[in-house]
Amino acid sequence: MSTHHGGHGGGDEFEDDLTTLRVAQFLPHPPAKVWRALTEPELLAQWLMPGDFRLEVGHRYTMNAVPRPNTGFSGTVLVEVLGYETERMLRVRWRDASAGSGNSPGSAADWTITWTLEPEGRGTRLFLVHEGFDPDDPAQRMAHRIMGQGWRSSVVRGLERVLAGM
Repeated sequence: MSTHHGGHGGGDEFEDDLTTLRVAQFLPHPPAKVWRALTEPELLAQWLMPGDFRLEVGHRYTMNAVPRPNTGFSGTVLVEVLGYETERMLRVRWRDASAGSGNSPGSAADWTITWTLEPEGRGTRLFLVHEGFDPDDPAQRMAHRIMGQGWRSSVVRGLERVLAGM
């Protein structure tokens, strides 16, 4: 399967991939500004989750969100910066803090999130690839469905709001 670079921006042609979520969104802001929203902790906290982010490969930190017991999500995400190319790509690993505790059906969550920025006209095409869902795990299938809707709606809208206010 090829990586989607174009089209209408919804990524709907990948809806049947139960292991990966893909979202593409045009943002009417230059890549440098979008990059700041992805990598400056005070801006990141406004549209995603608060955490002690540092643009440094190997840096580990936690982010806190609303727990979702129906998917086994504890509400605490352990994050590790895996790689980046300034103003072009950011890759992080997300794991649920309850992983390995054995008391949470969704604790198998171990995902890679990659943001890619491509200049497009006067703005930026932002691509999100969220990989690592286990389609054989009912809690992971539910997380895939919920997060797919969340990335495409509230998260992207929050990012657009932060960018507009910068």
